Amino acid sequence: MMLQWFNAKEAARIGVELADQYAPQPEKAGAGNQAEMLRQIFLRADREVRNLRLNFYKKAKFANSFKWRLQENGVDRAVADEVTQALLLHLSSKPAPVGPDQGSDGAAVPRFGQVKHLLAQGNRAIERGAFAEAISFYEQLVALDPRHASGFNNLGAALSKVGRYKEAESCFARAVKLKPNFHDALSNIGIALQMRGDYADAENFLRRALKLNPRFVNARINLAQTLTFLSRLHDAKSHCEKALKYEPRNPEALFAMSLIAKMEGNFDQAAAMLGRALQIDPRMPKALAAQAGMRKMTVSDGSWLQIAQEVASSGLAPLDEAELRFAIGKYFDDVEDFDLAFENYRRGNDLLKPIAEPFDLASYRQFVDRMIQVHTRESVSRHTAGGSASVKPVFVIGMPRSGTSLTEQILSSHPALRGAGELEFWTRAAHEHEAAISTGTLSESTRNQLAESYLKLLDSKSPDAQRVVDKAPVNADHLGLIHAVFPNARVIYMRRNPIDTCLSCYFQRFVLSLNYTLDLSDLADYYRQHHRLMAHWRAVLPPGTILDVSYEELVADQERWSRRTLDFLGLEWDERVLQFQDTKRAVVTASFWQVRQKIYTQSVQRWRNYEKHLGPLLGLQKLPN
Repeated sequence: MMLQWFNAKEAARIGVELADQYAPQPEKAGAGNQAEMLRQIFLRADREVRNLRLNFYKKAKFANSFKWRLQENGVDRAVADEVTQALLLHLSSKPAPVGPDQGSDGAAVPRFGQVKHLLAQGNRAIERGAFAEAISFYEQLVALDPRHASGFNNLGAALSKVGRYKEAESCFARAVKLKPNFHDALSNIGIALQMRGDYADAENFLRRALKLNPRFVNARINLAQTLTFLSRLHDAKSHCEKALKYEPRNPEALFAMSLIAKMEGNFDQAAAMLGRALQIDPRMPKALAAQAGMRKMTVSDGSWLQIAQEVASSGLAPLDEAELRFAIGKYFDDVEDFDLAFENYRRGNDLLKPIAEPFDLASYRQFVDRMIQVHTRESVSRHTAGGSASVKPVFVIGMPRSGTSLTEQILSSHPALRGAGELEFWTRAAHEHEAAISTGTLSESTRNQLAESYLKLLDSKSPDAQRVVDKAPVNADHLGLIHAVFPNARVIYMRRNPIDTCLSCYFQRFVLSLNYTLDLSDLADYYRQHHRLMAHWRAVLPPGTILDVSYEELVADQERWSRRTLDFLGLEWDERVLQFQDTKRAVVTASFWQVRQKIYTQSVQRWRNYEKHLGPLLGLQKLPN
């Protein structure tokens, strides 16, 4: 009995001393220090507590002494409970041998209690929005256990919350490598790819996650959004409906449905879906931002502005705040408070800069140099002989925000024409055949294969149309390749005042891959290279291949330019193109609202409202036409 009493008293004493080792000032200790203190506590418990062979009564005495001392030292009660539980779990596990345990792959197996505690602490930090603290806990966890798939996945989620998306993606990839059927991590990779505009690969990962867990609502919603950006709205809507069947009040699913509705031009339905989402989550950043994008805002929208500003200033993740800053910028632009508009647009872009890859002007300049060197008048003439005779493809190109969506909508209102949106075909083809294109050795068989694949793609978009419009602005980079494959294809180049164009890009929340739009100097540099490349294409491609259309002249005299464009394409005049705003079709671009309005001229010379802010862009006025 004496030994039993002594063991209990000794256990209580050690419990107090261990608690003092964890405290006395936990609020001043970083997450890394807390993890180290816990490790030291476990080591001392191994040395001094295990050999006491505590029964239930003694263990309770030890635990209570430890927990109460923690609270006396200022540790929050919930944290004290959690730390105590971690210590008891550690003591309940098998004691470690003198050397580290070895897994089947030779790696050290960390102490169960330490890892469990760090995981719990990280999860608690995530729940209360302490993302930096969560990152520190999870980093400690994966350092202790480099095979902990959930630790890497949670670390990636926490990194995403503070805008460290590249590191987050690496963590998700590590989690999947450790656990190939980890549906949470597969979904997170898909979301990361979607965020930077890699929609095809995003779809693949999200479908893999859903195959493993068909009731995974978050993955299904993100797949729906990815399919929306790929212009596959019917499939997207089907996934949204399934998600809402599982969770009828899921605000993300309702938001995804609103996105589909507005791309289809059903603005009343989109507004209703957004309203439902905001009833469930009144501070949902992207739903608030979307409201501003569906109509012209007025001073009567002051209540919207108040809540949008409050939410934007509440410590959101960078992407969420950026969404709202662009929307608030639009509000102030609509009510003609141009200084506040520019301030918010600048804030939105500044939030995105650290997330996106920096714009590499030297690389883009080298690309333009290479296109000019390879695609000479002689090489273009030589390739023309072996290309496809088809005239079905029509390419509408230009800088983003230069009027390409408007022109596509006008053309798609003609019964012989259909718009396919922004296809990624030529960007992928240029990447796949980069070596052959750069050396001017693209074979005739390769060109034939590309022609066959592209025509099959156009047929899948609209099998009965005489012409199909591909309006990807980036195709301006690939006209040499496109002409080598389709020498009879017609190209419509939209020209808009360069400052208006670049300002409109700066005011638009694009995917992160369009990184040059985040900075006025980068925009000016990119535009100059784009302008130089277009001058080259006009010089080397055969006359009649490219039609330059002035945006300013188009909105001033739509009928004249519509007639001229249809004549350029060899098509008869049709009055329906003048009522383009009534044409029912999906528009999966930033201009989904504008192209469903009648022609307006308010965007002409818009830059003058912001002239004092636009230093790097002002020199673009001197570029030759």
